[in-house]
Order: sequence, then C-alpha cells, then structure tokens
Amino acid sequence: MQVQSSDEMAHVAFGEALGKALEGRGRVYLEGDLGAGKTTLTRGILRAYGYQGAVKSPTYTLVEPYELGEQRIYHLDLYRLADPEELEFIGGREVLSDQALCLVEWPSQGAGWLPAPDLWIRLQVASPGRLLSLSAETPHGVAVLAQLETLAAEQQQECGVVQWT
Repeated sequence: MQVQSSDEMAHVAFGEALGKALEGRGRVYLEGDLGAGKTTLTRGILRAYGYQGAVKSPTYTLVEPYELGEQRIYHLDLYRLADPEELEFIGGREVLSDQALCLVEWPSQGAGWLPAPDLWIRLQVASPGRLLSLSAETPHGVAVLAQLETLAAEQQQECGVVQWT
C-alpha cells in the first residue's frame, strides 16, 4: 500500500490515523533516508494517544519511552548502533517484547537481532511531501492496514491531505 502526504501537516495527520489504527500495540519499522519524515510520522502517531510535546529522534539515547496514561510507547533510533548486540545492553529485548507500541527508525542497523515487525514503512521524499510504502508482516499488521484504509479515507474526505496510490 502506498500513501502520499502533501506536506508536514498531512504527514502528521496520517501518523495520527496510523496511531489510532495500531490501537496501542505492535512493532512498526520506519525506513528512509535522513529527512524522509520518520520522526515526523512518529509525532503524528504519538498525537493519537494525546501527546502534544516535542518529539525528537532518539539518535543518541537510542530509546525514548513515552507513558501516556496506561499506554506505553517506545521510540527507537538505531542509526548510530555499531552492532545489533548493543540492543541487548539497552534493554531492547524487554522493550520489543513488551505489550507496548514500538516505533523503530533505521531497523536495518538491528538486522539479525530485531524480531519481525507488524508493519514495515518505507518513507521517501516526493515533491511535494512524502511517499510512504506500507507492508504488513503479521496478522496484526494486516488488521492495522485494513483499519487505516477506513480512517485515511475519512481523513481525506475531511481535509484532502492524503492521497492513496
């Protein structure tokens, strides 16, 4: 499935729809070049759970936890990971096996160590905006994409900012 977001506002709005479809659980891998919109999409996902603060990529800390009421969300950025085994030392196994929502930027840096994702999202700059290619890797991921189609169609009718291709 592919989605085109026209600008940053549309990208965040799509992330919010994705967050609602995820229903607070699962593993989402975000792949794309620097500046492709991985952290911006994460900001939208967090907004679905009521978070309104700044969202920065945890490039140096590797993991940024968010506790929003009873909802736990972990935002991981593996860009600076030298070896996938480093995930063991930062509690990666516990984070990724938790019944939380885990958003992982640069998953290729954890290859061979990371479990399979529910959703794999590849982002690329597409003038204007961003092009997102989404693929489901588990039954939960399939259900999320089905729910997302409904939510995104409603969103497109309301504000016309997301285009399905």
